Amino acid sequence: MESAPEAPSEQAEPIRALPHTWEEARALAYGVAEPLPAHEVPLAQAAGRKLGADVLARHDMPHYASSAMDGWAVAGSPPWILAEPGRRLTAGQAVPIVTGGTIPAGAKAVLRSESGTLSTDDDGLPVLVRGGAARPGEPKNGQHIRPAAEEAATGEVLVKAGTTLNPAHLALAALGGLDEVTVLGKPAVKLVLTGDEVVSAGIPAAGLVRDAFSPQLGGVVELLGGSVTGVQRAADTLEELLAALADTEHDPADVVITTGGTGRSSADHLRSAIAEMGGTLHIGSIAMRPGHPTLLAELPDGRFLVGLPGNPLAAMIALLTVAAPLLARLGSRPMPGTFEVACGSPIKEYPGPTRLMPYRLVYGLASPCSFTDSAMMRGLAAADGVMVVPPHGAKMGESLTAIALPWT
Repeated sequence: MESAPEAPSEQAEPIRALPHTWEEARALAYGVAEPLPAHEVPLAQAAGRKLGADVLARHDMPHYASSAMDGWAVAGSPPWILAEPGRRLTAGQAVPIVTGGTIPAGAKAVLRSESGTLSTDDDGLPVLVRGGAARPGEPKNGQHIRPAAEEAATGEVLVKAGTTLNPAHLALAALGGLDEVTVLGKPAVKLVLTGDEVVSAGIPAAGLVRDAFSPQLGGVVELLGGSVTGVQRAADTLEELLAALADTEHDPADVVITTGGTGRSSADHLRSAIAEMGGTLHIGSIAMRPGHPTLLAELPDGRFLVGLPGNPLAAMIALLTVAAPLLARLGSRPMPGTFEVACGSPIKEYPGPTRLMPYRLVYGLASPCSFTDSAMMRGLAAADGVMVVPPHGAKMGESLTAIALPWT
């Protein structure tokens, strides 16, 4: 007699006989999203952002003719009679001026303060004459005057779209009359950290583990192009996890990254939470070690959820495999690249999954690091990158695909 068919799973995971390959997972994480729309931000918040539209001068720069020196604005030849400020100068007149001051109408040049001296004419009236420090013929027509539009004319491109903005760009935009600039979208990320056994300080007792995520996960997300908007802890219950995932009022996000709970044991609730929220599970597992139970889901409200395994190295490999492409796509950046390294020692066959192995460069060859169990971080902390080792292993000198570490 045939046994009854198993009841349908409560998970929102599509039926798939095999896990995604490492290559498939990366491609899917990049292709599943669309770039976030460009938007305006105040200049003070734009450093490091990628410009979404050309910055155009809103006025001539400078927008008025000004003095490049302290001294006197003059018209005609010396001696100059001191005129009343605010009136148009005629030949033979001068008026005091400071650096940056507006050139009065009729002025043809600026005489430097060290090149002029006040004297009196034959009638005893005060006049300005060239002093001992003046050069012959000083000032020449237009000398020491900064003309309007000398730096840029109205409508001229100051910074091209696609530029990553630095402080000098922001100062230039401000001088161009802008208060805000258009930048490409930058994904907002909320972190949800789980694990009843996790302690945040000191030496943990037996059965407990030290929190390895709080000190570094947000920083890595920032290096990958995300902006962390909030961090929340959730106890290992379905109710607590659902509450943390649903809490968008205080921590609005485009992506939620969780740690732990991605397995299928009685203590792992992330798959059930995704199903209960009506989410779509794009990636339910990846044929890689470490990081096999990595998840990528899309929630009904449009947020993406990246579920990282609870072990630190496995989580980091998952972050580089799934979160890095996803954040790049949302931020209008290209797929994170790979490169080739020469294997520095023979690596044995390991049937089944692709192995992601931290390596050190020794004499130009990529040698696997020690201490790379999924719960360890010592190997990754000493690594120059991560190499992708196929199930059949690798020979010494064989070319292998590798990915860079965000901090190298």
